[in-house]
Amino acid sequence: MDGTAEVQTRRHGQYTIYKPVKSGRGGALRFELSPERGAVFVEGAHQEEGQFRRFKWPSKIVMKWGLGDLGEALAVIERRQPEAKLFHKNEKGNTAFELRYQADRKPANFFATLSSQRGDTKDVDRLGISLSPGEAAVLAALFRHAAVLLSGWGS
Repeated sequence: MDGTAEVQTRRHGQYTIYKPVKSGRGGALRFELSPERGAVFVEGAHQEEGQFRRFKWPSKIVMKWGLGDLGEALAVIERRQPEAKLFHKNEKGNTAFELRYQADRKPANFFATLSSQRGDTKDVDRLGISLSPGEAAVLAALFRHAAVLLSGWGS
């Protein structure tokens, strides 16, 4: 959890990208493959204030992705489109994920935003982190593999 990507091996594939900052406004994104549920779960957690390497996983934002969502995100990482905006709504509220390529940054990178809005209170929780080209390359490989598994075309 030193600000670089960290891989945790579990029954369901999981990849977590940690982005702590000294001000305490950092965050982390976790992508977890769940073939039996037919999805990739995207989870985001804010950094705990005053704690450089701790994140608020108990109050995480969660979004469930299907094949279409994987394709949209992969198209951005492969630079087939400049951005993807995913939006899911259910009885508890809604979640959104945005991913965009930032060519104007030096070095160029990607920026991901995960947010949720509760249906009853309309409270919004939003988390944004940058993704290095290397982190995006790992995600591209994982998203391709997840798409094969979730489609039933792979083993």
